[in-house]
Amino acid sequence: MRYSVAMTGEAQAAMRDHLIREDGQEDVLAATYVLSTGVERTTALIKSVIFPREGERHVHGNASFTSGYVLRASNEARAAGQGLVLLHSHPGSRGWQLLSNMDWETESEYERVARGITKMPLLGMTLGGRDTSWSARFWFDKNAPTWAESVRSVSPKLTVTWNDDIRRVPHVTPSQQRTVSSWGERTQGSIARLRVLVVGGGSVGLDVAQRLAATGLATVGVMDYDAVETVNLDRMIGATRLDAALGRSKVDVAARLAKSAATAESFEIYRHEVSITDPVGVSAALDYDVIFSCVDRPWPRAVLNALAYTDLIPVIDGGIALDTFPDGRMRNGIWRAHTLVPGRPCMACLGQLVIGDIPLDKQGLLDDPEYIAGAHREAPSRQNVAALSASVSAALLAQFVSLTAHPGGRGVPAPLRHVLSTHTLEHSAATSGPYCAFENAATAGDTRTPIAEHREDWRAIVYERTTKKRPLRLRVLAAAEDFLQRAISRLK
Repeated sequence: MRYSVAMTGEAQAAMRDHLIREDGQEDVLAATYVLSTGVERTTALIKSVIFPREGERHVHGNASFTSGYVLRASNEARAAGQGLVLLHSHPGSRGWQLLSNMDWETESEYERVARGITKMPLLGMTLGGRDTSWSARFWFDKNAPTWAESVRSVSPKLTVTWNDDIRRVPHVTPSQQRTVSSWGERTQGSIARLRVLVVGGGSVGLDVAQRLAATGLATVGVMDYDAVETVNLDRMIGATRLDAALGRSKVDVAARLAKSAATAESFEIYRHEVSITDPVGVSAALDYDVIFSCVDRPWPRAVLNALAYTDLIPVIDGGIALDTFPDGRMRNGIWRAHTLVPGRPCMACLGQLVIGDIPLDKQGLLDDPEYIAGAHREAPSRQNVAALSASVSAALLAQFVSLTAHPGGRGVPAPLRHVLSTHTLEHSAATSGPYCAFENAATAGDTRTPIAEHREDWRAIVYERTTKKRPLRLRVLAAAEDFLQRAISRLK
């Protein structure tokens, strides 16, 4: 199991402003956390900050907690069903901080108090004041802490402090020189360590996965339970007629192409042949730092929309809509891109997700011609072409660069919409709704209201494909292709 910590930009600012003092002395602070539990990673989400009252801590060059402060904070955490965080600052330090003997003794002593009252492990955190870097450790017992691999601050600018001993800085390879020259080795070292999930392996998702791999990311995941069909070949660039004839899964095709494009010295591609609308898919998604939403259905988009806030995983979402005249000529094309993080409106507030469509999608009514006609609705558009899907993936990847590299010192922009017929780029003026159920559930973690449901329909699709026997000639061609791919991979 891996461990990490995440917080909103607002929470980070509040804790930083308290811990970094004008007189240069250390300070201490308490907070609470909830857990977000994935398959391989558990993340502590900072929930609330508990500021000290008069006399509850001592500042004397070094700073120390009083037992009264720790007890008060522990009881507040227990009342909310949350765990306790104890923080302190190293004003003159930078990067991931280790523990001094005094800090070790303090946290190990308070571990029993926190566990006894909250029934959850104590979380210790340190702020390096020179560069606002965080470090974190979980105290599962008083003997030694278990160190987190990263601490993430999630806002329109994603910032990550990495534990270099656990998640090492990837080496810059000769094929990454142009990439590194665009934003520097330090930024590349952070971007390359991000674990990024692409949900949807169609025309846009397939392109995004390859370009992430080419950028030097060491870990990319692709989630899709569908297979390549002949009808996909005019958009899924890189998928072959053999892929369609074999009915290969989209995740397998994406894995093959991403491996071919990868520039990292050691590249891992994870195949998730599951649905994001199932709890199995949600658990897998919680292992990632950033998610690309390359799906076009209301239900999966609603799940991803929620995770961006409840679990503080930035979700980069977009899509395309093409419109034609009755005689078949093209009327217009619109593609959009936006990043879902605290501080930016969710899909529902943007008007990109209609809540009432979620139960219809669950029941399959959005694909039922009789229902569509009876409800006087328009059939959902499935049109897309290779020449324009590249524009969608480019828009999403530009959001990723803004989120992680902060060009010009800025983060992600307001939601963008490109209108092809007028060749205009529109910035959305949408704001967050004050009663938005998605945004008000920020940092809910494992206490989130579930949107995903256990379903057998996607499992049946996967089972049918994986058990179907293909003609001998296709199997021979597939074996030859696999042999060639392995031979090519040895050239790297």
